[in-house]
Amino acid sequence: MAQLDTYRNLLQTLQMTVGVLELRETDELRREVLTVVNRVQKTALRIAIFGPFNYGKSTLLNALLGEKALPIDLIPTTGAAITVRYGPQLQTRICLQSSQEIVELGTDILKQYAILDDNRRMREDVVSVEVSCPHPFLQTGVELLDLPGTNDREAQDALAKEQLLTADLVIQMLDGRKLMTLGEREHLRDWLLDRGIESVVFVVNFLNLLDPDDQKQVMNRMRFVAESFRSQLPPGISNLYRVDALPALRAQLKGDMATAQTTGLPMLETALQSIVQAYQTDGMPTQSKRAIALAKQLQLALQEKIAFVQSQVQTDVQDRAQQRLEIKQRAQKLIIKGFRESVADTKVWLDLPTLLRNHETGAQIALQQERFPAWLTETLKPTWLKHQREVVGWVHKACAFFNQPRPAELWFAFPSGPAPQSQPQPSTSSTQSKEDEIAPVAIATGLGWLMGGPLGAAIFGGTGYVVNKLENIAVSKADLPKFEKNDESYQQAARYYLTQFRAAALTALQEYERTAEKIILTPVVEANAEPKSYQNQHQLTLLQNTLTSLEEAIEAI
Repeated sequence: MAQLDTYRNLLQTLQMTVGVLELRETDELRREVLTVVNRVQKTALRIAIFGPFNYGKSTLLNALLGEKALPIDLIPTTGAAITVRYGPQLQTRICLQSSQEIVELGTDILKQYAILDDNRRMREDVVSVEVSCPHPFLQTGVELLDLPGTNDREAQDALAKEQLLTADLVIQMLDGRKLMTLGEREHLRDWLLDRGIESVVFVVNFLNLLDPDDQKQVMNRMRFVAESFRSQLPPGISNLYRVDALPALRAQLKGDMATAQTTGLPMLETALQSIVQAYQTDGMPTQSKRAIALAKQLQLALQEKIAFVQSQVQTDVQDRAQQRLEIKQRAQKLIIKGFRESVADTKVWLDLPTLLRNHETGAQIALQQERFPAWLTETLKPTWLKHQREVVGWVHKACAFFNQPRPAELWFAFPSGPAPQSQPQPSTSSTQSKEDEIAPVAIATGLGWLMGGPLGAAIFGGTGYVVNKLENIAVSKADLPKFEKNDESYQQAARYYLTQFRAAALTALQEYERTAEKIILTPVVEANAEPKSYQNQHQLTLLQNTLTSLEEAIEAI
């Protein structure tokens, strides 16, 4: 109870801060804060289905419900956020801006109010769309949210992203025929994680339309797409599933459970039930993280406004431009200092004696126990990602500060792993294109393995590449160590791998550092336009008191 009271106090402080900052109704941060504040009144665990248009979101939701509840046969498709919750009969309720409420049995009315019009636009008079359904899964205190497709119009994107803030679990739909590019994956990851949305399950649709060999290759690549969103799922629950949505729905409607098993739907249903049970038992961690992420954005906005108001209170009109310039210069110095310190810390960690002292024994033991890929995923890679995010975070701040696009990310493929001498390295066809070799790397955040042996070989065609076109550090698979299964060889293999990893990481870091320095050292200039003058010390006091209250609320959480 005390924890809930603390969380509600934070939400009240967020709402107060939005008012003090005088954010416009159209401001994205204001809308996101109010969405999260309103969510605290809801008790059901909400699962949102998210993805671009025509990726099968509504079809998957119908398959989960076991009936054709939502419109899937019409194009254009879903144009409103449809909430599905438990009810004794299938029924639809539409709330309009005129305060009119329309309630009908069944869901045929959705075709009138919840799909896009001929110009692919949402109806502007619809406030909410709710469907009640007598499904046992919903009766456990769960509600499903079918969101409009993204990547079409800005209004649909804004609605979908706003509703995601109310979700406790996100099902991200992927089209097996359209692999996400690196840029798309990074944009999705950054947007979700910046808002504290870390409970994500990926569902790959349409794999049944591909050849078996292509299906296997796509699923290997999709594992890397899903990897960044692992942190907030209960232990033992995968965050990647293959579900053929339309065959699954057809099997459900026919009561053909044998066919339904082949579509992958039962595995997803079991995982969702386990997640719901864990969240209802241990509590849902997502909402508090989301509120804290928004609180930190408001904290920064308050600090910026306080600095601005202070400059106005303390100086006259002639000195304001110079004061603002000095504030920006101090901010730039902090960014430069933070970036260079994070780079220096990373280089210290990558110092070979330090790297070997920290990780050589663990790598050697992992090789002996034939769990080297797991060691990479659980130990080496998270440590690297922590340093990487600290470095990149300062550059992202600089990009926002100077209103510049973000550079290519600090990214590289982990070197291929060592293999016992008895396990031959797989060869790559000489006709394979360079794009085919790099494609898995562009999607991956680390090392992929073909588990043909205890350790296997990397899936990168035996070659490691730095994503940012650092082709000069390619590691030929002919150079990879092969070793006998004895202590000395395991130690040599571990040391060799860490040496190769260090070379790749340092090269990527140095290249990124050169690019980043050009951004963070951008000359600071002050616009000629004179801002609104603040004459009242009362506003400064109000801002400072609000900042103190917000910081105390964050600390209490």
